[in-house]
Amino acid sequence: MSTPEIPKKVPQFSALKLAPLPAKEPCCAADCSSVQAETVQPVEGHRYSWVVNGMDCAACARKVETAVRQVAGVHHVQVLFATEKLLVNADSNVSAQVEAAVVKAGYTLRNEHAPVEKTSLLRDNLALITLVLLMGISWILTQFNPPLGNLAFIATTLVGLWPVARQALRLMKSGSWFAIETLMSVAAIGALFIGATAEAAMVLLLFLIGEQLEGWAASRARKGVSALMALKPETAIQVIQGERKTVPIAALRPGDVIEVAAGGRLPADGTLLTATASFDESALTGESIPVDRAAGEKVPAGATSVDRLVQLTVLSEPGDSAIDRILKLIEEAEERRAPVERFIDRFSRIYTPAIMLVALLVAVVPPLLFSAPWAGWIYKGLTLLLIGCPCALVISTPAAITSGLAAAARRGALIKGGAALEQLAQVQQVAFDKTGTLTVGKPQVTGIFPYQIHEQDLLALAAAVEQGSTHPLAQAIVREAQSRGLTVPAATAQRALMGSGIEAEVAGSKVLICAADKFPAPHFAAQLATLEQAGQTVVMVVQDGEAKGLVALRDTLRDDAKEAVQALHQLGVKGVILTGDNPRAAAAIADELALDFRAGLLPADKVQAVSALNAQTPLAMVGDGINDAPAMKAATIGIAMGSGTDVALETADAALTHNRLTGLAQMISLARATRANIRQNIAIALGLKGIFLVTTLLGMTGLWLAVLADTGATVLVTANALRLLRRK
Repeated sequence: MSTPEIPKKVPQFSALKLAPLPAKEPCCAADCSSVQAETVQPVEGHRYSWVVNGMDCAACARKVETAVRQVAGVHHVQVLFATEKLLVNADSNVSAQVEAAVVKAGYTLRNEHAPVEKTSLLRDNLALITLVLLMGISWILTQFNPPLGNLAFIATTLVGLWPVARQALRLMKSGSWFAIETLMSVAAIGALFIGATAEAAMVLLLFLIGEQLEGWAASRARKGVSALMALKPETAIQVIQGERKTVPIAALRPGDVIEVAAGGRLPADGTLLTATASFDESALTGESIPVDRAAGEKVPAGATSVDRLVQLTVLSEPGDSAIDRILKLIEEAEERRAPVERFIDRFSRIYTPAIMLVALLVAVVPPLLFSAPWAGWIYKGLTLLLIGCPCALVISTPAAITSGLAAAARRGALIKGGAALEQLAQVQQVAFDKTGTLTVGKPQVTGIFPYQIHEQDLLALAAAVEQGSTHPLAQAIVREAQSRGLTVPAATAQRALMGSGIEAEVAGSKVLICAADKFPAPHFAAQLATLEQAGQTVVMVVQDGEAKGLVALRDTLRDDAKEAVQALHQLGVKGVILTGDNPRAAAAIADELALDFRAGLLPADKVQAVSALNAQTPLAMVGDGINDAPAMKAATIGIAMGSGTDVALETADAALTHNRLTGLAQMISLARATRANIRQNIAIALGLKGIFLVTTLLGMTGLWLAVLADTGATVLVTANALRLLRRK
């Protein structure tokens, strides 16, 4: 194991780049409040940060915090599970002591700027593969030679027990006395003592499988957060006195002039110097239609220049752009949401020591105080250890969850782990992003309104001018003409008019396509007002200086949106639309679906809205864009559409891979059934153990019935869980 690089000591905020935003930024209030929330804890001394390797659940984060708190000189410690960061405040450099404490707890640290070490799939799963092979060999031997098979199961258990018991001892030394590893070790050793060797090995096998699955799910979720960084290019073109040079984005400072080619992403927040340009800002606002910006207007990092080369003046410091603020929002939302602890891990804090204490008392108290025979009472004590063996309890929850996840997958829903499934069962309201979630996600022609010209001819003229353009509105017009089978005439001398639109010559006539409010046409005024009031985007077609007609476009509802909302209402789940679109467009969609809405929201606004709603009743946030990722994290559970961005899919706790909204109600219904199944399984497992605990103390049952009780309970809870797979 290589020694992690000692992190450089840094002032409080510079290490995490959490300095307050400049007052001139429009979303300062939200971000500043987030920063203040981070600094509620009193800060003493200096802050150090690392990345923790080896965490596969929120409980692991608590174990790391427990270990580091014992280091002398540490004032405050926090683990951000979503980004794997360990933050420590201390008076002096305690790096070596912190690293040693974390290693003793069974985890490793690395400098947050150091490259991620490559891991081997075979090496990571070697313990699990070995245990599976040994289990198979032991079972085969048992069929031909039971005594030899029994010895083989003992050897298999010891092999599987070694890493689990070692981790349990490490955690005990670091302050976590009764972690789930302790529970597994006690269960396996107890089963060996009374001869249930196959069962002991199976407990360890199930545990290792669960740990691997949790680790995979956690790493997938973290990749979603880190994928946000891909929105920013690693380099930028800086313009200095007319000369251009390529520089890393970390070298950019406010006041620098940068140049971005058509189709390129902005590396920093900036003020537009070019007279006018269109930008795709969907990564930040969810707005499906590019936004026209004029010189002097601000453009956020991560936006894409749609149609031309542009120059901008940099506004943001390195690490404080719009994309960086989204990353911080995700981290802070993760902190505000209480970590979901596994039921077994919580219960083991009481269950494990209680069973161990009861078994010990049963074995020694009667012989010591009442001169009872040692052999009989030790036998009863070992029987209690077996009854206390949590085989059925351990499998009760994962068996139901595995069945629930498999049933969801069959229906085209990906749910990332048992915690997400349990959270989904609690949902009482759903917040929808509009663009790409409730709607198709790209504009479509919804109406053509000619004046002294045939409708087909008007559309053909517009398509002729727009051919070859990458603008979404232009592409929608061309698609409409193609779908109608129109013959689109050739256009020449196409040119973009700054702030006006696009012009070309078609069959000897000059044809202009522009925003409807850019060209005066009194005979269209009433119709234009009606269309815009309905949330339509309207362009005008002008031929030789005369307005020939309007083309209305809008992002339309998904075919199954109404059915999905009705199905949610039948489950008692309320809905609300949270969107970055303008209020008119949002109102039009909300009216069709009979939902409340909030429009014009930036990512920080969505987080605030979701947090407020989530405080009332558990809420699911459904979205498809990068701008939805922070809100998904702030909600009880985040659900992504299958057609969404990679960041939304990876950040979300669940995803509709079939991209059908009707799957939402099915997913929630299945989650509720799984929660009920888990409760039934726990009642079966603990109920049988309670009965046999009493009968053992009364001398009515012995080892063989204790084995039957435990294995019988395991069979019952497994069979009960499998019912979820047959659920229609």
